[in-house]
Amino acid sequence: MPDFLTLANHCANPRQGTQPNGLPYYDGQGTLTEEMRWLRSFIDEGYLWYKEVPANLNMADYKTVLDYFAVLKTPLITASGQPKDRFHFTYPSEVWEAMSGAGVTLGYGITWSRSTGATPRVYVVTMVEPDSPASKAGVLRGDTLVSVDGADATTSTALAALSPTAAGQTHAFALKRGESTQTFSLTSQKVTEAAVQNTRVISTSTGAVGYLQFNDHNAIAERQLLDAFTTLKAANVSDLVLDMRYNGGGYLLVASELAYMIAGPAATDGKVFERLQLNDKRPPQAPQMFRTVSYGLAPTSLKAGVTLPYLGLKRVTVLTTAGTCSASESVINSLRGIDVEVNLIGGETCGKPYAFVPQENCGTTYFAIQMQGANNKGFGDYADGFQATCKADDDLDHALGDSSERLLATALSYRANGVCPATPLRARSSSSTGPLQLLRPVGKEIALRPR
Repeated sequence: MPDFLTLANHCANPRQGTQPNGLPYYDGQGTLTEEMRWLRSFIDEGYLWYKEVPANLNMADYKTVLDYFAVLKTPLITASGQPKDRFHFTYPSEVWEAMSGAGVTLGYGITWSRSTGATPRVYVVTMVEPDSPASKAGVLRGDTLVSVDGADATTSTALAALSPTAAGQTHAFALKRGESTQTFSLTSQKVTEAAVQNTRVISTSTGAVGYLQFNDHNAIAERQLLDAFTTLKAANVSDLVLDMRYNGGGYLLVASELAYMIAGPAATDGKVFERLQLNDKRPPQAPQMFRTVSYGLAPTSLKAGVTLPYLGLKRVTVLTTAGTCSASESVINSLRGIDVEVNLIGGETCGKPYAFVPQENCGTTYFAIQMQGANNKGFGDYADGFQATCKADDDLDHALGDSSERLLATALSYRANGVCPATPLRARSSSSTGPLQLLRPVGKEIALRPR
């Protein structure tokens, strides 16, 4: 039997007590070498490009398991000059379970973006989570970071405060809004992030258009998407604007359910949502079909087997940026694979047609690419992202869901007349500092299959 099976839970520092779910830890006393042997076997058995991992890597040259894992991947570069594998990472297991299962992260409820042009960098509030410390204090989308605790925004001290390491850390954030600067005292805490926000119906001269902001394909998204589509179906919407500009992915099961709720049974019956290619050591898997009932990833909020509502649309508009990644791209690709017209408004997506099955061992959850997906027509070659139908920069001067917000306004205009703006609409940051890059954990840029 491979080390991947025989050395599981042989830990140099075994955990004691019980897991957050009340079950005991299954760790046994082991050694660092045994953890590394387990890790190498995990890569050799399941990694999509295991043949490209350098054969001359010596375990003894690495002080930690994480250092060793970092090099256990393909070193190849794509034709566009990017690393072939840009998605190889780990999480402490308890952090990962909280984030993926319950949508819980540690922070203030702020998602930041950073300028990518000339220095000094500019940090801008991109999203504010409802009912979070930032929301309650009055922080708004578009506020620009000036300083933290009196330290300039570009210093390491200020930047460290953006990602607190524990709950209860308090910092004074000076934020510029327009011509004025305000100071907000924010204390970090565990924040439950809503996967679906701002579900609304927009009246137009040619019918009701649904809008929803979808941020994360996590477990709690199942219930929130069901509720959102129930609302939109009751409103008899004839079109949908799906805002996934900041959605980095998550469970492919959720993506499959979302695609079904958009297209409906007539378009999806008997069709493949995604067919996954594994390495040549793994037996072929049955394709994943469009799900018509809930899977029940978070059974306390939605049980398995609940029939999903659907809109039965022939066309959908998706708001995208480079932050639209992985499972979100699977939604786009799967709908195009069954001839639903998918128009992208905003920017090029991130380009990740790959998926993982997260693997936990000794308190660390490992993410190594195991699968590449293709749609019903066999297409899955979008490692450089999907191009926008109409280009427009993100608009931080308006709230998400506001019909005047640049991406949504462009989507409604394109829906009405089929014409993109003659000149791509630019963000206020672009002329001086370059485009903005969303800052978020790598664990929010993934496609996952449950075990």
